[in-house]
Amino acid sequence: MIRSASTRSPHDFEVDAAAVAALRSSRPRGHGAVPAYDWIAHHRAHRPGKEAVREVSPPRSLSYGELDARADALAAHLGSLGIGRGDRVALLAHNGVEYFDLQFACGRSGAIAVLLNWRLTVPELDYILKDCTPKLLIHDVEFAEAAQALQRQCGVAALLCIDKRGGTAANAYEAALDAGRSQPAPREALTHDDVVTIMYTSGTTGHPKGAMITHGMNLWNCINLGTPAGVGRDTVHLSVLPLFHTGGLNCYSNPVLHAGGTVVLTRGFDPGQALQLIGDPAHGISHFFAVPAPYQFMAQHPDFAATDLSRLRSAGVGGAPCALPILQAWAERGVLLMQGFGMTETSPACIFLDPADAIRKLGSTGKVLMHTEARIVGDTGADCAAGEIGELWVAGPNITPGYWNRPDATTAAFEGRWLKTGDAARTDDEGFFYIVDRWKDMYISGGENVYPAEVENVLYQLPQVAEAAVIGVPSDKWGEVGLAVLVLKPGQVLDKDQVLGHCSGRLARFKQPHDIAFIAALPRNATGKVLKRELRKHFVGGDAPAIS
Repeated sequence: MIRSASTRSPHDFEVDAAAVAALRSSRPRGHGAVPAYDWIAHHRAHRPGKEAVREVSPPRSLSYGELDARADALAAHLGSLGIGRGDRVALLAHNGVEYFDLQFACGRSGAIAVLLNWRLTVPELDYILKDCTPKLLIHDVEFAEAAQALQRQCGVAALLCIDKRGGTAANAYEAALDAGRSQPAPREALTHDDVVTIMYTSGTTGHPKGAMITHGMNLWNCINLGTPAGVGRDTVHLSVLPLFHTGGLNCYSNPVLHAGGTVVLTRGFDPGQALQLIGDPAHGISHFFAVPAPYQFMAQHPDFAATDLSRLRSAGVGGAPCALPILQAWAERGVLLMQGFGMTETSPACIFLDPADAIRKLGSTGKVLMHTEARIVGDTGADCAAGEIGELWVAGPNITPGYWNRPDATTAAFEGRWLKTGDAARTDDEGFFYIVDRWKDMYISGGENVYPAEVENVLYQLPQVAEAAVIGVPSDKWGEVGLAVLVLKPGQVLDKDQVLGHCSGRLARFKQPHDIAFIAALPRNATGKVLKRELRKHFVGGDAPAIS
């Protein structure tokens, strides 16, 4: 069973893969009763017929009893392949119940799920699989060619294909579960310190790092986030973000399953489909979470004004600073977007804005959640006063023990028990946090710090603008100046002089963009975050001349 987590901070010692393996091997192993902290087994025992997961396409509904049986069957199948405690299993798939099958099977067998970004190329995935060395790669049929190439290149022992096109009879994954149902399911003696998932973070330079996610981190996130978001057994959460990302898996899918509610899954995000599902009383959607881009695209959709949003009790937004016009557009429809702050490495919830303060503190990410600590640290290492901008540091039981096979990255990310987030932030005189921007996205123009999110807020005030991103580019005179990259709404016209005229008087001179570029669409990752590194690569490059 999963026992209580140790009271020692995971950052009291240097963490690397070898240390984690040694720690795991020193713990007792055993089989027997259902783990005491197994959420799905608990709900199966108390409410086996309650709907746990509802897939939209193709339509399928699974009860907690069925989800429990699937987790057991997959754990048994993993055991038949010789996959057990500490072994990695990779998943390359669109959203589906298979993510939950694997997560809870790992909670029983002790294996570790590696959730792969299906937008990555084979060379990018090649690096990840060679780093984590999975014994099995589970994949959607549409990724079969990539999976076969990765198996050859990375020495993956086995593949298992998910194919939902012809029903369960033609689905090798479902056949493996059927076979697993006749075999005993393993029960490892795990603790909350054991790793259950590795999530690879993209970063801005170099190779991705595998953040280790423990069972305890998942539990603390359910407590930290589920309570203020009002998650309960009656929650029906629409999950549109990819489940390989912490925003999709943990905001609020895992907290909903922990509480005994229902998760509604779409294979991906489509603004029209999301609005239709939220507005349909038959689905009864009560909770929704996204990064700013989906909210922006939904607000710009022709169905937004007519969609019934009255059943939404909680609409959370995080992952990046949310432009005020997006917050205001939803507030005008009666939906207060509750901002929060988190990272893959923090489970992710750290800071959350209470609905009671959503209007009064528009633009704030809120206050620190109950089981987390936060501070804002200046260049000298001292804590910043209210109103001063510094780097946000966080600590608590919800923080990762480190990066898989990367003790160097783990050491660089921490100052004692404090995780350095890389986000520029400030507090006000009431203790509310404001994420100003990513620390690395800040640029210095003429000796003054410029935070692109502030400039982007002003650009979004232009009615012609659909998307906006600001990056710093080299300047012989000022060191760096701002380049505003804009996407216009269909049929709209805007020129550089109009944009610069709009910014004049609304921004200090050093903050005003020096130049404007118009493109068809901003590069984004799978969750909708703007990839500013791609913009820098395109507009600056390695040999681009500085602007005078």
